[in-house]
Amino acid sequence: MFKMINLYPLKKFRFPVIAECVSPDVFQGKNQKEIEELEIWEGNKQKRLGELFKVEETRKEQETIITVCGDVSKVRRIGAYMTSGEITINGDVGMHLGEEMEGGKITVHGNVGGWTGSMMKGGTIEIHGNASHYLGAPYRGSNRGMRGGKIIVYGNVGNEAGAYMRKGLIKIYGKAGQFAGSRMHNGTIHVQKDSEGRVGACMTGGKIVVEGFLESVLPTFTIESIKKKVKIEEKIVEGPFYLFLGDLTENGKGKLYVSKEKNPQLSSYEKLL
Repeated sequence: MFKMINLYPLKKFRFPVIAECVSPDVFQGKNQKEIEELEIWEGNKQKRLGELFKVEETRKEQETIITVCGDVSKVRRIGAYMTSGEITINGDVGMHLGEEMEGGKITVHGNVGGWTGSMMKGGTIEIHGNASHYLGAPYRGSNRGMRGGKIIVYGNVGNEAGAYMRKGLIKIYGKAGQFAGSRMHNGTIHVQKDSEGRVGACMTGGKIVVEGFLESVLPTFTIESIKKKVKIEEKIVEGPFYLFLGDLTENGKGKLYVSKEKNPQLSSYEKLL
């Protein structure tokens, strides 16, 4: 028999809580008492999980499922390194959610903090709210970006989404901040609405699609053609799109698709075709 675990914060957290133990991989095979005894950090003090969360266990014939109910915007590293199972968070959640995850699924009915899905290798993160900066991006000083999996955001995202990306898909239904796809090597970023500037800066490969308004394309990109549509995974997105190649400063072969209809200010590029 597999577990279904519900977690309820026992108070409003004032200090950051480091909770990488909140993962199906860690909970698997443990009873409720053992789960309550797991180590967790609140600020600079080590605590037990049961001191900060009410743990409620039911049993069900499926993979381990964890549901977190309440505001955990100060709680970091939930689902880090997870390989299977599911986590559902009903509320806002803190930084480093799903860091380096390899499998399973995390669903958030709220907003997420910075570095969500940082360096992830597989699995799915679905966010029914907004995401802060560095979605799927590595730590400062590292070039190990997202290497697989899928991140879906139904709201807006901050700066540098998909930085150093090497594989996988980031789908943004809202708006994106600056430097989306910065230094990406491969993979796909799809922004359904507007994006701020410097998209694809220093990219060497991969695909970025902006269906909304993009105030300008970096001068280190060159226009290649106008495409009627673009394929993202198994789906076709109707255009037309301007197709730019770059970043030429890196001898890049990345593809940047920008909506022709939503960006009349880019029409001057057509004379270069």
